[in-house]
Amino acid sequence: MRARSQLHHVGAVLLAFSLATTVGVHAQGQAAPSPLTKPLTIDDAVRLAFEHNQTLRATRLTIDESKADEITAGLKPNPTLSLGADGFTVFSPAQMNWSFLRDSVNYSAGLDYVFERGNKRDKRIVVAQDSTDVAGKSVQDAERQLRFQAEQAFIGVLLAKSTLELAQQDLKDFSQVVDVNQQRVNAGDLAQGDFLMIKLQQLQFEQDASAAELSVIQSKASLRQLVGYDTVPEDFDVAGELTHKKVTVTLDSLKQVALLSRPDLLAAQSGVKLAVDSAALEVSNRARNIDGSIDYTRNGFGPVSTIGVGVSFDLQFHDRNQGNIAHTQIAVQQAKETEAAARALVLTDVVGAHAGYQTNEKVVALFESGYLDEAKESLDISMYVFQRGAGSLLALLDAERSYRSTQLAYRQALAAYMTSVRQLNFVVGKQVIP
Repeated sequence: MRARSQLHHVGAVLLAFSLATTVGVHAQGQAAPSPLTKPLTIDDAVRLAFEHNQTLRATRLTIDESKADEITAGLKPNPTLSLGADGFTVFSPAQMNWSFLRDSVNYSAGLDYVFERGNKRDKRIVVAQDSTDVAGKSVQDAERQLRFQAEQAFIGVLLAKSTLELAQQDLKDFSQVVDVNQQRVNAGDLAQGDFLMIKLQQLQFEQDASAAELSVIQSKASLRQLVGYDTVPEDFDVAGELTHKKVTVTLDSLKQVALLSRPDLLAAQSGVKLAVDSAALEVSNRARNIDGSIDYTRNGFGPVSTIGVGVSFDLQFHDRNQGNIAHTQIAVQQAKETEAAARALVLTDVVGAHAGYQTNEKVVALFESGYLDEAKESLDISMYVFQRGAGSLLALLDAERSYRSTQLAYRQALAAYMTSVRQLNFVVGKQVIP
């Protein structure tokens, strides 16, 4: 009895452990992805977007759907089995006894099978494989677009953060100017009217800071939507800064790479092959299938039995699949026009993106060639002169506005430049610039 009790105890422990393990594994399978705790980099944003963006995940399922269609295309027709009995006396049920069923009823069995002609099955498989290829390239194009959207949104967050830092620093610096001039008013070195103009100017800096804070919130929300709402916490931050790193690319090399790598162009080219193979399939469908059958008949349970064979097929007096053949031939021309349009679009995109990159690079270079330093020097001089009573208030406020607008325009130019660099990869369809 004691040994049996110990066995029951051990069994209960093992059962509890097994249940706990099963529940734990199930809970792990159902658990939501843990949110990112470190600052988000631009590579993290792209990776998370590829993994968790629901629109992209739904688009990827079209490949699985197309592969399932390949299975359907490769299936052969099912044979048809028919069983029958003939000779029942419906209006004389009294005669339906065992002897009647044995001697008077004819029993039959038949097997029918459709023999496909024109190599239809192989051509159906080719068309299905072409559709899978088009679906795969379409998914690659969706990934290309999502990558650029995530990078663009990430740069937008960097711009919003940089703008907020500028607005907060400007507000802090101007608040110090207000404090200093308050002391001048108290000492009688500055008129109260001039001080009020300075004080009112502080309101503009406070509005700029509030607008910049709102921009940060909105830009982060846009990025969070792309990378997956639940993959990052509410208060996530990004790592990086607006930078100017010049790259060397030529227009001809970008065109060559784009014509070989752009997924939407490759999808259009695969669409031409799909259209051609679909037309070939419709030509094969013109060949009529043959329905072959074999029948076995037995008269009751007696010794007499017969076997028969039969063949049936359509006589092509009217329907020779003319409409579908003509339709697919037109579709081939349509696919070729679509390919030509896609090729022209690729080249146009490359030219536009390259010109945009060059323009943005020149603008950033202009700012860095001395305009930033000149704006800061002008502000410092105006501030120095005004503090000593030799300059006008209007000159000081104008220098302050010029400095702020120059710094803001510089940050916007940096963001535009970084976006144009990423756009080169986007229009080419390949990461040619790291």
